[in-house]
Amino acid sequence: MFWRRRRDEPAEVDAAPEGRDAALDAAISEEEQAAQDSPPGAPGRLTATEVTPASTDGDRAPEPRVSAATLDTGVERTRRGFVARLRGLLESGVDEETWEAVEETLIGADVGAELALEVVARARRRNGDSAEGAVRAELEALLATPRDEGHARWQPRRTAPATPAVVLVVGVNGTGKTTTIAKLAYRLTAEGDRVLLAAADTFRAAAIEQLRAWADRIPVPVVSHAPGADPSAVVYDALDASVARGIDVVIADTAGRLHTKSNLMEELAKIRRTIDKRLPGAEPEVLFVLDATTGQNGLAQAKAFHESAGLTGIVLTKLDSTAKGGIVFSIERTLAVPVRFVGVGEGLGDLVDFDRRRFVEALFA
Repeated sequence: MFWRRRRDEPAEVDAAPEGRDAALDAAISEEEQAAQDSPPGAPGRLTATEVTPASTDGDRAPEPRVSAATLDTGVERTRRGFVARLRGLLESGVDEETWEAVEETLIGADVGAELALEVVARARRRNGDSAEGAVRAELEALLATPRDEGHARWQPRRTAPATPAVVLVVGVNGTGKTTTIAKLAYRLTAEGDRVLLAAADTFRAAAIEQLRAWADRIPVPVVSHAPGADPSAVVYDALDASVARGIDVVIADTAGRLHTKSNLMEELAKIRRTIDKRLPGAEPEVLFVLDATTGQNGLAQAKAFHESAGLTGIVLTKLDSTAKGGIVFSIERTLAVPVRFVGVGEGLGDLVDFDRRRFVEALFA
């Protein structure tokens, strides 16, 4: 099934504000004109935008449900790992050597050297708390970022009732990005939203097919072009389709770029400009998918993406697969960007809200 703008629909979009990227405007206009003028069977990616409809039969997911997975189950390995070592150190008398061992344990858990020293220094100055209680309190305090309101239940931002919310999902390959998109779409569908996916990771043909496969299971529609297409054009057409269909949320996959590739970071900026052109005033969410097992390297990736794309949230995947888990504290203190969700399993429903108090309670349960 293919989606094309009907002849009676306006082909023009609002004029670009002064200073708009003229090259971007020209590229989008060329895409639109080519899509309208080319016959459906003509070769090349500009003939039409493919919109794969939501599946109505076959191998599809059951009705969206609330997952039984919890933060408590997701942090089991971390609780039995570095937290158990901390408690073992702090349960008896504490001396200078013990505090040094606490610092080393925190560093080994991906909290980071500077932050580990700060936690221990503050814990030692606390009066009235046990050593374990002092460390626990300081760890929880690290999660109280200046954007603490971000710890409330997350909802993608809509600037007007008739326009969709837009979520850009960014991150490097291998972090679970595509699976996270599927889980997020599944979750929003369960909450009653109409969701559409945009396959804007066009550099890997497999990424497009993977997203289609997930979309068919949920099921939700997905907009895609051929491999190698301009990601911004995919996003633009997805927004067009979403407005025409009354979609509530558009979730866009993006290339699994390495944070060292500046040209690919510039592509993200181009996508942001495209969104602003099609939906003036839109405030897209930018969620970074971070593999909890990558530790401080993952934090370095998040820093680079934050500088280029302005992250609004973190999705921490594979937390159930690591005995460290201290990266959570380092992320929020270093970036002041809230962790929105935690992946605690392989199922579609295994994406849970991140709650800082519950997280610390689960660690020390």
